[in-house]
Amino acid sequence: MSPSFIHTYVSVDCVVFGFDHENRLNILLAQRHFENVPIERQKKLPGSLILSEEDVDDAAQRVLHELTGIKKMVLKQFKCFADPMRASSNDDIRWMGEEYKHNIDRIITVAYLSLCKIDHKINSTKYDTVDWCPIDKVPLLPFDHNKIISESLIEIRKWIESDFSIIFELLPKRFTIRQLYQLYSALSEKRIDIKNFHKKISSFNYIIPLDEIETNVAHRAARYYKFDAKVYKKNNTKLIK
Repeated sequence: MSPSFIHTYVSVDCVVFGFDHENRLNILLAQRHFENVPIERQKKLPGSLILSEEDVDDAAQRVLHELTGIKKMVLKQFKCFADPMRASSNDDIRWMGEEYKHNIDRIITVAYLSLCKIDHKINSTKYDTVDWCPIDKVPLLPFDHNKIISESLIEIRKWIESDFSIIFELLPKRFTIRQLYQLYSALSEKRIDIKNFHKKISSFNYIIPLDEIETNVAHRAARYYKFDAKVYKKNNTKLIK
């Protein structure tokens, strides 16, 4: 019996993490324009089919640039999603037909993880609407995008364990120890005593105290710190052992 070949396409999907001023972990969702579909079902992960002349990493950088307007972002490929049924709903099949004008029987996606300071101005050239969404309020998304997000959380925790300096890609240039603590706790899911955390941080010569403190806050004003990447590279030490 001869094999059954089908029209299979390859895409990239990007999960972009940000950390907001309320110390919540967020991801960027784009709005797809799709008639006769409830507005809450029109949000999606940013992605695209790979163009014929593109390397897969180049396609992911293009998607991020079209999404944010930022030319170069931290990017990590983490998994391929190839379930034959991942694009089997009638709405998803119809949307692919309208978006790409191709006969797509199956679509395989390569998933990427990226990090963005949430105070960066988002200047999308492709989407009319791009929104940060708290990770615990992500709606039901098309395709298998909710599964991709779940897998990305597992990946970012592994990434932090191997190189925690990537956490500073999410923080402002000046930050408080509490901000660092809350972000690390949210990403790692570790229960850490904040006093011990503060003591540990104070021992690192690449987290530099500044002569600035918070202003206009209801709680006790905290000192600001900055991360020195050059010093870190000379002293690569895990944050919490």
